[in-house]
Amino acid sequence: MSDSIFILFVLCLNVILCEWLTKKPGFRHIGTALLVILITAFEANLGIVPTTETPVYEGIFNYVAPFSLFLLLLGVNLKDLRKAGLPMLSMFLIGSVGTILGVLVSVWVFSAPQTVGRLFYALAGMFTGTYIGGSINFHAVALHYGVSKAGNLFIAATAADNIMTALWMIATLALPVFLQRQFPRQRPVSSEQSSTATTDDPFSDSETMTPNDLAILLALGFGSIFLAKQLTAWLPIIPFVLILTTIALGLAQLRVVNKLRGSRLLGLFGVYVFLAVIGAYCDIAALIRDGQLAFVLFGMILLLVCIHALLVFGIGALFRQDWDILGIASQANIGGATSALALARSLNRPDLQLPAVLVGTLGNAIGTYLGILVAELLR
Repeated sequence: MSDSIFILFVLCLNVILCEWLTKKPGFRHIGTALLVILITAFEANLGIVPTTETPVYEGIFNYVAPFSLFLLLLGVNLKDLRKAGLPMLSMFLIGSVGTILGVLVSVWVFSAPQTVGRLFYALAGMFTGTYIGGSINFHAVALHYGVSKAGNLFIAATAADNIMTALWMIATLALPVFLQRQFPRQRPVSSEQSSTATTDDPFSDSETMTPNDLAILLALGFGSIFLAKQLTAWLPIIPFVLILTTIALGLAQLRVVNKLRGSRLLGLFGVYVFLAVIGAYCDIAALIRDGQLAFVLFGMILLLVCIHALLVFGIGALFRQDWDILGIASQANIGGATSALALARSLNRPDLQLPAVLVGTLGNAIGTYLGILVAELLR
C-alpha cells in the first residue's frame, strides 16, 4: 500500500502500539525506540507499508527528523552547568575522552573498514555521539551520513546500542555499591544540593501546552531549518546538522525558549516516526543473513565502554572521588540524562539528581560535534 495517508496512519498507529507495549512486563526495558523499528520492519516485510523510497519517507527524513532533533536540543541550557558541581562535571568530561579513545581503539581492534564496511567511520561517529551525549546525537550523526537509510546497518547498530545501554545501567547500579564496600568513601549525610534536587522528572514525556506554545515551536523550528539550509548553501564545508545544532543551542540559552512547553513531547514523537521509517527500510531476510554484523558492532561497543569505564573509575579512584559520582557521570555518558537521573534515584542520592541531568544535557550539546569530528578523522 503506497497511499501517503495510509502510510502515515500506520506509522502513527505503530507509535501508539509501542507506547502501550512499553507499559507491559517484558517490553518495558526494550523501549519505544527499538520497538517501533522492529514492528514497522515486520510490517514492511509483510507488504503493509513500502520498503522503498516514498514521498512520505523522504519528507520525514528531510523535515521531521531535523525538526525533532532541533526541538529536543531546546532543553539544553548551558548556564545551568555550574549547578552540576566540579567533581561531576570533571568526571563526565573524562568519561567523554574515554569514549573517544574507546571508539578509536575498537575501530582498530575489530578492523572496522573490513568487518563493518564503507560506513564504518559514520558508525564510529554515531557511537561517539551517543556515548558522550545520547540518542539525539546518535540520530543526528546517522542522519548526516545517510546511515539512517542503510536499514540493516542502522538496526544492527541500534540493537547493539540498546543491549549495551541496558547492561551498563546494571553495571553502574552494582559498581558503586561494590566499590563502596571494598574502598569506603565518605558520603554526605545531608547536602544543600538536595534542596535543589529535582522532585519531578524534567524529562517526563507528559507536557501541557497551549496553541501559542505550539505556534512558537513550529515557527522556531521551520525558521531555523530554513536558515540552516541557507547557511549550508553558502558554507558547504559545514554540515547542515552542525549548523542546525548550533542554532538550537543558541536559542536554548534564552530562558523564554528553553522553558517552552511541548518541545520534548513533539520532539520525541517526531523521532519515533523517524525510527519507524528506518524500520520500513529493513530487509529482515538480509538482516538474518548478516546477523554477524550485530555481534561485531556489539563487540566494538563493549570494548569502547570498557575503555571508558577504566578511565572514569581509574582516575576517579586515584583522586578518591565518591563512587556514586563516578557511576552517575559514566551513566550520563553511556545512557544519557534520563538514565543518569534514574541511577541517582536508585542509589538514593537526591543531591546528585540535578547534577546528573545537567551533565547529561551537556553531552547532548557536544555529542554531535564530537561524533562528526571523529567520523571525519576516520573517513
